Amino acid sequence: MRRITVNAPARLHLGFLDLHGGLGRSFGSLGLTLAEVSTGVCVESGAGLRVEGPEALRAEKFAHRLLDRFGPGQGAHIRIDRSIPAHVGLGSGTQLALAIGTALSRLHGWDLEARHIAALADRGARSGIGIGAFNTGGFLVDGGKTAHGEAPRIVARAEFPSQWRVLLVFDHYTQGLHGECELAAFRGLPEFPESSAGELCRLALMQVLPALLEADFESFSSAIGRIQRTVGDYFAPAQGGRFASPLVAEVLSWLEAQGIRGIGQSSWGPTGFALLASETQAHAVARAAQARWGEAGLLRFQLCAGLNRGAMVDLLDYERRTSRLIS
Repeated sequence: MRRITVNAPARLHLGFLDLHGGLGRSFGSLGLTLAEVSTGVCVESGAGLRVEGPEALRAEKFAHRLLDRFGPGQGAHIRIDRSIPAHVGLGSGTQLALAIGTALSRLHGWDLEARHIAALADRGARSGIGIGAFNTGGFLVDGGKTAHGEAPRIVARAEFPSQWRVLLVFDHYTQGLHGECELAAFRGLPEFPESSAGELCRLALMQVLPALLEADFESFSSAIGRIQRTVGDYFAPAQGGRFASPLVAEVLSWLEAQGIRGIGQSSWGPTGFALLASETQAHAVARAAQARWGEAGLLRFQLCAGLNRGAMVDLLDYERRTSRLIS
């Protein structure tokens, strides 16, 4: 009997850098791995395929695809203990696929890398941040997509300061664009200005990354806020405004009025975020937001730290047990 568990962390997608693509690479992303939100799966050897838990149908479809291709006749019992909320901008589909694929690969000895698993699941079409979060965690920059179609590769990684926090703002009744609606939205948007792409890349290289290395919160959060405004306004025609959820937009506007500069939306949302300099500040802001909006039950607030490691894999093989990071 073998049992493998995988804990795959969520990520914030903090914006694209080059939606113009004039240099031969398009998109390019910034992202942050989160410590408190994750997908957890447990996979055991067994006859046939059995899947239970949240997102079971989604997981079963992908597990069938892998077993048919790499292990005809092999089986597994898969239990999903928790899952990142779907279609809210935190990378749920990528992390579920990587968790299932990694567990099955370890269970049956297929030796599949995360990039290969993501490609098999049709993940990473525009951003490599989810794969990077799974592999190494931390704050990540990917180099964009080329005409060859491979998932963008991580070109820079930095440790996220341990004292900084992120306030997540969840809208329970809205989902971000996904699937065919997402593809249609990209097709319908106008050409992204080359000058704006240049400005975003400059902010990433000359402000975001140096500020992380120097733990300069004000410079970092200011740059993220500027990137979010530019990208959010570009996507506004497709999602109904700078932010997908009017309620989240109201919270973020209030936070900005309190002097909090690092606000934005992860991916297509509707999840919003605010960057905060300390745990003390984060708890104070979260309490105030909860008191103002929480009673109606339409929004949920959660504090997170950054996670400077990738997914955890735990193997139980008879009497031997090992636990290691994905690397």
